[in-house]
Amino acid sequence: MNRQECDTLIEAYVSWLRKGLVTQELRGSCELTTPFLDRHNDHVQVYAQKQNGNVILSDDGYTMADLRASGLDLNSPKRKDILQSVLNGFGVRNDGGRLVVEASPRNLGQRTHNLVQAMLAISDMFVMARARVETLFYEDVREYLDLKEVRYNERVKLAGKSGYDHAVDFLIPPSRNRPERLVQVINAPSKHSIISFLFSLEDTREGRGKGVEAFAFLNDGERSAGGDVLEALGAYSVHPILWSQRETSAQPLLN
Repeated sequence: MNRQECDTLIEAYVSWLRKGLVTQELRGSCELTTPFLDRHNDHVQVYAQKQNGNVILSDDGYTMADLRASGLDLNSPKRKDILQSVLNGFGVRNDGGRLVVEASPRNLGQRTHNLVQAMLAISDMFVMARARVETLFYEDVREYLDLKEVRYNERVKLAGKSGYDHAVDFLIPPSRNRPERLVQVINAPSKHSIISFLFSLEDTREGRGKGVEAFAFLNDGERSAGGDVLEALGAYSVHPILWSQRETSAQPLLN
């Protein structure tokens, strides 16, 4: 894609985002409904309240309560570590089950974006039934990269052209023979998760230097990665790695 086409992608994404945002006043606070969908196909909602000149943003406890209601145990040390890692990556804290971030008028847009990303990431990483899945997909990918002795930086924030920061799951530094590689883990491949990933990728790609490569690990154990998902990734030069076929589909990343 050329620069003009990349600019068109960003403009289209921002326009879609603006049209999908709805606000409602609730007893001194504000409910912001976003166009992003959670695993129930419900719109992600953020709640804002003024406090000492700043704005406190939260999910009102929805994300964690929803996971617990699905039977997921979040109290194991391993899952607590993963949860905290995600929260740290987005600058969000867990306040008694509520995902919370404090914002000033200057960074309100960025902090809202961070909270929504954290809600989606946590829901995506932990969407599993306790009796069906024993390990987290993200952790599976990390262990796979370690097994293959891949050098990487984990949970890296990259600045985008739009001014927003985006979290990349794994960043593999350039070597003598290979350019920098960006690796994202997508637990539930869907139209919305792919669109969000592609926007983040195109928003950051231009500033990462010549020849940067992008890869996406797709969890096709619970949900198959349809042809539309693979076509969308291919259109933006992203190498899809189907988890069920990782020993063959991951070769472009490992070679």
